[in-house]
Amino acid sequence: MQIRRFREGRGYTLEELAERSGLSFRGLIYIEHGQRSPSVLTLLDIAAGLDVEPGELVNHIPGEESGKPGSQ
Repeated sequence: MQIRRFREGRGYTLEELAERSGLSFRGLIYIEHGQRSPSVLTLLDIAAGLDVEPGELVNHIPGEESGKPGSQ
């Protein structure tokens, strides 16, 4: 998941993302560190807080452009 990358890219602290998404600070920490997997509804809240499409949080493969010819 790319939550931390998007959050830091937007200059948000965990506290700011928690406020923007309506989620708890501690819950976001657990999700960012891979200690908990978010439900679909939580993922939607995080995406809204980051102003990104939900798929952007889960479909990114570092170093590759998925879906483009010759990207393998």
